[in-house]
Amino acid sequence: MFDDKSAFTDEKFAGDQKVGKSIFGKLEQKLVNKFVAKIPKGIETYHLTISTLIWCAFIILFSFLAKYNIHWLWGVSVMIVFQYITDLFDGAVGRLRNTGLIKWGYYMDHFLDYIFLCSILIGYSFILKDEYNTLFFILVAFGAYMVNSYLAFAATNKFKISYLDIGPTEVRLIFIIANALIIFNYGDEHIPLASILPYILAFAIVGLIWVVYDTQRYIWKKDIKEKQKIANNPTDSVTK
Repeated sequence: MFDDKSAFTDEKFAGDQKVGKSIFGKLEQKLVNKFVAKIPKGIETYHLTISTLIWCAFIILFSFLAKYNIHWLWGVSVMIVFQYITDLFDGAVGRLRNTGLIKWGYYMDHFLDYIFLCSILIGYSFILKDEYNTLFFILVAFGAYMVNSYLAFAATNKFKISYLDIGPTEVRLIFIIANALIIFNYGDEHIPLASILPYILAFAIVGLIWVVYDTQRYIWKKDIKEKQKIANNPTDSVTK
């Protein structure tokens, strides 16, 4: 485990600076700029981050209750919206108030993003039991996107969580739409979400292949460029 006595380096950390674009990215930035200063002083960045655990617990509870009354899925959608709001503002609040929890926020925020994703798919497993295996593989695929982001960040110090103009916000919206489709069509022989799950999985896998290919190509070029730089200036590598 980590040793509390070990020294922290002064290396510049860029985990709080996301790169890439998404469909709703510009609109989100406008919302943050307009409302972040209005967050009550008693609500700190770490409160907003940890609140994801609350939303996850209610997502699982409401999904379980949806087995008996499908309209509980509306509660799941509300929890997704709440998680979106707290996730959108946690980092912004920290930067505005200079809380200083940059690395802690990076770690906890994105670990809890994975827990949030798990809670939604666990919830669907209560309703879509026959499609449990497909849900599992979707979780694996989405988890692979996260792993790719973290490994790429370690290699490049650039943190990217949006691919093909699709980021966490767009994924949340897909879940909310899926909930509405299930509610309005529940009781039919085939639930719409169940029938499209294989297509979601296929799209996720194809997208993952492209993302990994593009990422490794970028890192490859970065390594070669660094190698050429050292070859042209061998004294720099010695002084470093």
